[in-house]
Amino acid sequence: MSETAKLGMRIGYARVSTADQTLALQLDALRAAGCERIYQETASGKQTDRPELAQALKALRQGDSLVVWRLDRLGRSLAHLIQTVAAIEALGASFESITEKIDTHSATGRLVFHVFSALAEFERNLISERTREGLQAARRRGTKGGRKPVLDAIAVAQVRSLMADRSTSPAAIAQRFKISKSTLYKLVRSGDGAP
Repeated sequence: MSETAKLGMRIGYARVSTADQTLALQLDALRAAGCERIYQETASGKQTDRPELAQALKALRQGDSLVVWRLDRLGRSLAHLIQTVAAIEALGASFESITEKIDTHSATGRLVFHVFSALAEFERNLISERTREGLQAARRRGTKGGRKPVLDAIAVAQVRSLMADRSTSPAAIAQRFKISKSTLYKLVRSGDGAP
């Protein structure tokens, strides 16, 4: 650990996914790592709303460290992990994962995160490339991409007729055809029935 790391507060973050799991192992590791304050919560890693993580990030000051037991406790995906660590570093703080022995106070720790970031960017580019190629292949086969129309042509004609008649409220028409009011208005405006 660098001198800068010793000057700031070590703030821990512990998370389990379900109520039947225990935080004991993580809490023991975070205390042993010298964390003075530990934020803990029960929330799925995929859950975007994690109030205790938000509080832990809000508590960070320049020179502090956010410490987790393992990388997967912090981020719900590699991209989210990298984004969170970038936010931590923007505060002048650092990130540490005990299990993986990653500490962004060190040049090696920062290098590991740059590698992760490059891999995440590569993965996004591959997905985008595969999507474009898939759409092109579908067009060559004569398949139209995108979502299927919400309603068939007959139902769209009925919707337009009811809307033109004005004797039935838009809310009632939307409910009858099991569509939202915004979709209803898009159907009336469009010529092909696609929202």
